[in-house]
Amino acid sequence: MRQVIRRSSLARHLHAKPYAAVVLSGGYEEAGDNGRFTVRAGNVVLHDTFEGHLNRFLPQGAIVLNLPLDSLNCYLPGFARVSDPDTVVRIAEKSSRLAGDLLLSRVERCALSFADWPDELAEALMRRPSLKLSEWGEEKKLAPWTVSRGFAQVFGISPEAFRARIRARRALRLIRETQTSMASIAAELGFSDQAHMSRSVKHLTGVQPQAWRCLANGFKTGMQRGH
Repeated sequence: MRQVIRRSSLARHLHAKPYAAVVLSGGYEEAGDNGRFTVRAGNVVLHDTFEGHLNRFLPQGAIVLNLPLDSLNCYLPGFARVSDPDTVVRIAEKSSRLAGDLLLSRVERCALSFADWPDELAEALMRRPSLKLSEWGEEKKLAPWTVSRGFAQVFGISPEAFRARIRARRALRLIRETQTSMASIAAELGFSDQAHMSRSVKHLTGVQPQAWRCLANGFKTGMQRGH
């Protein structure tokens, strides 16, 4: 769980399972599906399923405690802090599950600040995935190639790919957590049709949407029988 990092950066990568990264010393910049943050000792980054990001580390590197999170826990992914990380570390030596639960009960959200226009665009796309990039660029007086290249330099992917990931991850969440029809989810999130949504979710996860819904329903049924 404890990771000592001495490199300058980690290329963009994806985690299929939710986890929390508790920074114990050093620090880094993370740019990913939930925006960009600069983290230091005491900060926490909460990651959702199938979330992608890249990391740029300070010269001294970083020591990070990675804790798996229960997918059933309700939390908002992103940037936070914990006032007593040492307690979380002590609990993690006995049980990573208990440490994760304790962490989620104590984290405090941190306000995000925008360093530059790529941060603003990422936030705008997270808020409204249907945003037209050409119109946004015109409003900011940025050429299309500047928007595409500048965003990719910060986040490791194009703004179009960033938007596609947001839509696919939101679709996956709705498929797993609601009984809304597939067609309605596709329309709500701005996909051209249900087939388009299915391709996007499978590209993200490797699994068809219907299979995710069956798994979710099967788990809920099992929980009900357990009671």
